[in-house]
Amino acid sequence: MGFGQAISACFTNYFDFKTRASRSEYWYFALFMVIAGVASAIIDLIVFGAKENIGPINGVFSLATIIPSISVSVRRLHDIGRTGWFLLLGLIPIVGWIVLIYWACQPSTPAPNQYGPSPA
Repeated sequence: MGFGQAISACFTNYFDFKTRASRSEYWYFALFMVIAGVASAIIDLIVFGAKENIGPINGVFSLATIIPSISVSVRRLHDIGRTGWFLLLGLIPIVGWIVLIYWACQPSTPAPNQYGPSPA
């Protein structure tokens, strides 16, 4: 799956918390979030001079992408055979983040699992 396809798939599956997301879909969407987040912060800095807090453009971008971010993260966990509730490990500083990053790097389960067939 390419960069554009991954972004399109994440926004198409905006409220899909039941299926699976491939490793490339997850990481391309993470890359998109970083690039777009930095770009919106720079625009806020140029237009509004917002240096300390989140500016309005970055805030709107963050609000608009929080659901797809959670959705693709849950679907990525489903792809390796874990429940989406494991995403709550992110609330544990450092250790939880390391575990989630490790799991996000794992290859897909090749066979169908309880969350559906293997993603394309």
